[in-house]
Amino acid sequence: MITTWGGTFTWVGERAPKLWRDKAPKWGAPIKLFNGKDLTGWQALGKTNQWVVENGVLKSPKSGANIRTEKTFNDFKLHIEFKYPKGSNSGVYLRGRYEIQIEDNKGMEPMSLYLGGIYGFIDPWLNVAKEAGEWQSYDVELVGRMVTVKANGTTIIYKQEIPGVTGGALDSKEGEPGPLMMQGDHGPIEFRNIVITPAIN
Repeated sequence: MITTWGGTFTWVGERAPKLWRDKAPKWGAPIKLFNGKDLTGWQALGKTNQWVVENGVLKSPKSGANIRTEKTFNDFKLHIEFKYPKGSNSGVYLRGRYEIQIEDNKGMEPMSLYLGGIYGFIDPWLNVAKEAGEWQSYDVELVGRMVTVKANGTTIIYKQEIPGVTGGALDSKEGEPGPLMMQGDHGPIEFRNIVITPAIN
């Protein structure tokens, strides 16, 4: 409970789950999350939707709503390809809670706020960003809190623990499955070849 000039407020805290896995996952069949034709399976998060599909590419041509999958996932492997114009910024949220940063910063020192970092938490070993306007890729494995990230074919994070939700997360219900979400509120961004391979029990 806290008392301020505006009154007294009460809240309840909840300890974050450990999400520890006792055994390695068994992987199911890959699922194409984007059909290359329309927004089937996706939901824009905002009053207006600027996301469009052109020539097999999922595009946000200007800043606006974020977009998420209608389906939710627990542990998974993800392949996703993206392209941005000079100076743009986006991100891919795993389970809608943990952001892998996308930003135009080729040649900068690697850090969590730049391309390939888990925003605010985990620095990549290398900054392997390409020039703006080129297609790039992430290959990600998320098991519990443990994340491995390959960017443009190079491993830049290997089995590192994500300590909690990053800024912009949909919620903090870390023990539950969550969607894939991409930022569309920080500038133009394009995505293609979005394939997820979920773990099965």
